[in-house]
Amino acid sequence: MSYLTKFLSSSLLLSLLFISTKAANFEIRNNCPYTVWAAASPGGGRRLDRGQTWNLNVPAGTAMARIWGRTNCNFDASGQGRCQTGDCTGGLVCRGWGVPPNTLAEYALNQFGNLDFYDISLVDGFNIPIEFSPTSGGGSGKCQALLCTADINGQCPNQLRAPGGCNNPCTVFKTNEYCCTNGQGSCGPTTFSRFFKDRCPTSYSYPQDDPSSTFTCPGGTNYRVVVLPSGISSFPPGDGWSQERRVGS
Repeated sequence: MSYLTKFLSSSLLLSLLFISTKAANFEIRNNCPYTVWAAASPGGGRRLDRGQTWNLNVPAGTAMARIWGRTNCNFDASGQGRCQTGDCTGGLVCRGWGVPPNTLAEYALNQFGNLDFYDISLVDGFNIPIEFSPTSGGGSGKCQALLCTADINGQCPNQLRAPGGCNNPCTVFKTNEYCCTNGQGSCGPTTFSRFFKDRCPTSYSYPQDDPSSTFTCPGGTNYRVVVLPSGISSFPPGDGWSQERRVGS
């Protein structure tokens, strides 16, 4: 192998190593006129009042990750308490996944082809509207802003209604028809999944809703997750998201 070939090979390896080890930044923002308690796995949790943001750095290679908002929470001075939707381990700082119903921003970084995979999922139901979008390295094609801002809670079918949110049918009925527990190809769209899909076309409406719900950006892209009021397609700069009631306050 020539010196030049060795040099180029070494440079390529170093470049790939740099790409694969660069952390992604997630700007989590509350754009609603009420308090939301942001949660992230990995990452923990934080109270976000209107207009506040939380910047989260996530290592390259992280998979099966999610960000969501919790609502109507009560935490004491030690950070212990419960939330009406999205509750996780009974604390402000999450150490697991949230309890449905909760709208999810899901992602896996630097996967096949050094691509990030991301989506908005309603497979755990819906509690608050969100936007999930790249802030660098994308903006078109399969690397684009995703929105789920319909009034799903207000229009939720009676069978799926829950305090503060709208359940996915899998949570309620727990059958293969809705949960796809028997593997790939064992289930398909249903009347309930179409309710979600019609209102949020780019979001997962049932577990095998992949073709129209999974998006990719180049590895190293940064992202923004914004909680939004229902029924809007964009958010004005400077507004925010969140709401908390502390025990004893």
